[in-house]
Amino acid sequence: MRRDTRTTVVAGNWKMNMTPSQTTLLINEMKTALPENPACKVVLCVPFVDIAAAVEAVKGSVIEIGAENVHFESKGAYTGEISASMLVECGVKYVIVGHSERRQYFAETDETVNLRAKAALEAGLTAIICVGETLTEREQGVTAETVARQTKIALMGVSEEMLKNVIIAYEPVWAIGTGRTATAEQANEVCGIIRDVVKALYGEKAAEAITVQYGGSMNAKNAKELLSKTNVDGGLIGGASLKAPDFAEIVKASDQ
Repeated sequence: MRRDTRTTVVAGNWKMNMTPSQTTLLINEMKTALPENPACKVVLCVPFVDIAAAVEAVKGSVIEIGAENVHFESKGAYTGEISASMLVECGVKYVIVGHSERRQYFAETDETVNLRAKAALEAGLTAIICVGETLTEREQGVTAETVARQTKIALMGVSEEMLKNVIIAYEPVWAIGTGRTATAEQANEVCGIIRDVVKALYGEKAAEAITVQYGGSMNAKNAKELLSKTNVDGGLIGGASLKAPDFAEIVKASDQ
């Protein structure tokens, strides 16, 4: 992490977990467990049905609320989808775009990720854009090319001013939900590749300012080592964000 040029952000991704009543209970537990003045921004990205409960529960705390996806149109005949303006009116500040599970199970492409990111940014949301390689791609030695391609396409049409509301999360697909984790050195290397892409597109100042998270099974035990790396500016946390003590430990690990 480099606090002199960029912001550390620890964001939980609850995925398809927690009812509204469970949301209130967990957030109340987190408010007790989290430090009063964390060294990072703390975000919880929750299912759509939990947003209202989450926004109410975090009042008076350091926690901000995000969503897990957004549609690229502002309105229309898109049954089951949620627009950026709907999220804004619900009190959401952040939204995850292009998570590997969306790409894998729901046919998200690099192009639709780009459209969703731009829709979020134009509405004033902070977009957490996810990129990362599969195990096959890592074994084929094309991690750098894969991550660079995804990053470049995701940022097409994103102005330098809009980039200030972009977080990029490196999530090696092979490490999500598998219990496997990239080493701190591997995470730092790929986060550095992402930063180099941003540098080529927007210049060194923008590259040094952008927050790049690690999103592959960061947990209470490995967070401190991962967050000690220069190019790792926080985490996009899955399972550990559903346990208040574990999530609090990750947030505390950002204070170094």
